[in-house]
This record gives sequence, C-alpha cells and structure tokens, in this order.
Amino acid sequence: VPNLQGPRYVCPVPSGGFVVSEECGDVKVFMSSRKLLCSLSGKYGHQFGNPAGVCVDREGSILVADEQRRTVHLFPEHGAPVCLVSTGLRRPAGVACSSFGHLFVADAGENCVKVFKYCVRPP
Repeated sequence: VPNLQGPRYVCPVPSGGFVVSEECGDVKVFMSSRKLLCSLSGKYGHQFGNPAGVCVDREGSILVADEQRRTVHLFPEHGAPVCLVSTGLRRPAGVACSSFGHLFVADAGENCVKVFKYCVRPP
C-alpha cells in the first residue's frame, strides 16, 4: 500500500481489510483489496494529534490511541466517536481489546500497560 504519510500501527479488520495510523495525523481504513475505504478524520470530522495504536473490537468499532492528546477514542461503524479514556495516560502507544470488553493501553510515558473496562452495547 503506497502513499501513506508515516505509517505507524496496523490492525486487521474482520472484513479482511485493515486499519493504519499515520504519524501525520490520520487513520485510514482499507478494504481487503487494499483500496482506501475511508479516513477516520474525514468520515467523522475528528482531528487527531498523533495517532498511534489501533485495534478493532468485536462490534467492529475502531479504537485509536492518540499520543499527543493522551486519549483513546472509539469510532463505531455508525454514530459519533466516543472518548473512552481522557485522563491518566502520559503517552498511549499500543492498544488492544478483548472480547470481554477490556481495553489494554501500553503507556510508554509510564512504562506500563493500563487495563480499562468498557461496554458499548449491553451483552
């Protein structure tokens, strides 16, 4: 996949495509054919500082850690973005989520992994 602006983190999506965070402030979603589906900043009107880690939860929502803004946002397939973590992070880098609604954030600023519980929809 050419013409990315400082690709950083990548994660597969259930449809066979993938998500890539770019150092220059955007997150792009690609189809399995490697064709650009959308950018999250364009689709949601969201402005990133420095997006880092990306992952996809069991609902198909994309989660993005933003190092500069010290946040983690969830981007659902439909609806507005949701800020899941807005305090307590110094430099969130990698993110991962479990099928049980746990969010794992590698905080490079504190040399640790922080675990959060979240639930978008009732089980």
